[in-house]
Amino acid sequence: MSNEPTYVALGDSTGAGVGALSGGGYPERLLHRLHGLHPGLRLLNLSRSGATTSDVLAGQVPHALRTRPRLITLGIGINDVGMQLPADAFALTLEGIVTSLRKLKAPIAITNLPDLAISPAVQHLASQTFYERRLQQFNEHIEATAARHTLALIDLWTLSRTALADRPELFCGDGFHPSAEGYESWAELMWPSVEPLLGAGGAAAGI
Repeated sequence: MSNEPTYVALGDSTGAGVGALSGGGYPERLLHRLHGLHPGLRLLNLSRSGATTSDVLAGQVPHALRTRPRLITLGIGINDVGMQLPADAFALTLEGIVTSLRKLKAPIAITNLPDLAISPAVQHLASQTFYERRLQQFNEHIEATAARHTLALIDLWTLSRTALADRPELFCGDGFHPSAEGYESWAELMWPSVEPLLGAGGAAAGI
């Protein structure tokens, strides 16, 4: 277990940086910003492409529990939606993830799901409306979990609809994952919610 101050990121391909030719996903870009205020902070990025909430609970949380993080971010759910997993099962597994992470006594920022129905890969499909409704349904569970555990909630849904719409350059060639520029925009949108968590010594997360 390292004594270095650590930022632990859990999540899926957006945390892993799939689609970016350089610079990684949003965790690396948040770390770059945080280094200006906390130069000794290191990143432990546990995010994996294709991960669902069950994968995070079984594979990423055990690694996180062996650390002493100063900050945790969690962004998960897109693959649960894509695999058409039941929303109730998602909510139950998410609760297990957050309950476990709370044991670490570190501030936690959780993102809801961006509106990827506006992405080039989805926006012209007949199923776009259905996909959007599912995202909203899952976001209701994420927001309820954040409120129940007093987590810092980052509203990527609202931000994506204003910042990502009609900007294809923010998506990589697959039309779904962000480009490097897209991840930079995500980190910029997340920054105002994440930065106070370290500055406040955890108070913003209710611990």
